[in-house]
Amino acid sequence: MAAKVVALFVATFAIVLATVAADPDELQDLCVADLTSGVKVNGFPCKANIVPDDFFFSGLANPAATNNNSFGAVVTPANVQKIPGLNTMGISMGRIDYAPGGVNPPHTHPRASEVIFVLEGQLEVGFITTANVLISKTLNKGDVFAFPRGLVHFQKNNGNVPASVIAAFDSQLPGTQQVITALFASNPAVPDNVLTGAFHLGSKQINRIKSRFAPKN
Repeated sequence: MAAKVVALFVATFAIVLATVAADPDELQDLCVADLTSGVKVNGFPCKANIVPDDFFFSGLANPAATNNNSFGAVVTPANVQKIPGLNTMGISMGRIDYAPGGVNPPHTHPRASEVIFVLEGQLEVGFITTANVLISKTLNKGDVFAFPRGLVHFQKNNGNVPASVIAAFDSQLPGTQQVITALFASNPAVPDNVLTGAFHLGSKQINRIKSRFAPKN
């Protein structure tokens, strides 16, 4: 009897985990995010007064300036913080613009899978599995590529002209964690002895890397 109870619990727990693996489904027609609320919930509380602009954003129409970015790539998000009406919908978009040679460096989206559509240019893209296998592809205008949730991935413009993509996510707020800045520009800083041990580098080399990614005052 005890074994059956344990088996039932495990099965139920597995089903629950499966159902909460992505953003939860909405339980009403809409819930426009109140971005000014001080209430802390898993998402955003609903506001009372809804207007059409809660569901509108024009920020993906034009390329972003890439000349002020050290990586030569700029991400323009169209998530719940830009479109409050996306609250509880479990979707969002973005645009990424790349200068010639620009790179969207290795990063992860902890809350979403991603699919990109190439608007212009040619890109080298890829993601790395937990077995450290690189899955990569050269993309051209009109191509589509998918990145699994949580896996480290990147895009690089290998061409001599600007490139751009539209990205779609299965989360209203996918989150982005850049690997290099997470390790070398966190606050408080990751201890040097952790980084020297992990990368087999000396303290001077670690501090030189940190100085490259230190926040600008």
